[in-house]
Amino acid sequence: MKQQLLELFRKRFACHLFQADRPINSSDLNYILEAGRLSPSSFGLEQWKFVVCTAPADKEALQAACFQQPQVGTAAAVVVILAKLAEMEPDSEYLRRLLAREYPGDQFAGALKNYRGFHAATDVKAWSVTQCHIAAANMMTAATAAGLDSCAIGGFDPAALRRLLDIDPARHEPALILAFGYCAGESGPKLRLPLEELVEYR
Repeated sequence: MKQQLLELFRKRFACHLFQADRPINSSDLNYILEAGRLSPSSFGLEQWKFVVCTAPADKEALQAACFQQPQVGTAAAVVVILAKLAEMEPDSEYLRRLLAREYPGDQFAGALKNYRGFHAATDVKAWSVTQCHIAAANMMTAATAAGLDSCAIGGFDPAALRRLLDIDPARHEPALILAFGYCAGESGPKLRLPLEELVEYR
């Protein structure tokens, strides 16, 4: 199992052009979304929302908001990950419901007090966006396991994306866009720095 997981990491690459006429079946798409749903999150708050676009017109509009990157328009499915903002407020119904789930009974009051202090001292928008990146990584690995290719897209115009998807800026912040499908070309060699250049033991 350990080697199988590493092989998925070695196999995954950023696809920059997909086979535009080759769709993804719904079971594979749901598998990818389920991998995102099951991802870990700070305080167990599941800071993400997934907006799935498969219609050609929607993908074309998304491509325009992503500086015309071709992987967006040619992907079989594009998932826009939105980071929750208003729901991260300490007094929101959502926050209290999920926090009570993670810290039940007598634990809840202390957990809420701790969260209030964290919330006051934190750039909540940036924090919520980074949580979404955890789900994104798992979704791309799941896509590889399903025999699909993917590309993470952080280059987009947030204002254009908000207009296109009718996003309330008080509720959600665009975090990342994921393109899924079947690559139109071959993957190159995996290029990564050696582990000894990245790790320091203390």
